[in-house]
Amino acid sequence: MSEPLPPATVRTQVTVPLRFPDGYATDARVFTFDGLADGREHLAFGLGDWPGARDRSAAGGAPPLVRPHSECLTGDVFGSQRCDCGPQLREAAERISDRGGFLLYLRQEGRGIGLYAKLDAYALQDAGLDTYEANEALGHRPDERDYTVAAQMLAALGVPRIALLSNNPDKAAQLRRHGVTVTGRVGTGVYLSPANAGYLATKASRGAHALDLPLVRD
Repeated sequence: MSEPLPPATVRTQVTVPLRFPDGYATDARVFTFDGLADGREHLAFGLGDWPGARDRSAAGGAPPLVRPHSECLTGDVFGSQRCDCGPQLREAAERISDRGGFLLYLRQEGRGIGLYAKLDAYALQDAGLDTYEANEALGHRPDERDYTVAAQMLAALGVPRIALLSNNPDKAAQLRRHGVTVTGRVGTGVYLSPANAGYLATKASRGAHALDLPLVRD
């Protein structure tokens, strides 16, 4: 049974050209919102033929491809290899542009605990804790992300049905709980490196992320 959502509305929309460090470029229609439940400044990026994808879905066709992507300053902007956030963001921009859909950029750094706390957690990871244990040692839940605003954004954009670009089953569960029809989950690539192998293994074992990690041992 879905949980009712307070309404949100589109506040502003503007076209922004995007360019990634590897040279990939695309244009995005960037949306801001009023009425989001947590009061933060989340963004939706309409990529590719998103109006056509939305219209085809409304007529019973394939739904838009959507990725809710949680902000990661260290990975998205500075290319940190301690996580896989930057490569996932780059992949999502191209795959959604090819199919038509939306990238939801959610301001919930560090699985929702904030930037400073995330860096505190990094220090604890350097001392031997895994990524979830570090959050718990700081008094947080292992993952505090809430996708209520993602569901609000999709409703404001007129997108009740989506194909979800994510390896994380919790995103699908939360969106469905808020009334979004998730027709299927499309996996992202696995961006394994020596720096993030333990991090990815923990996401797979403790977070139930759908990751094929043949080179990682728990």
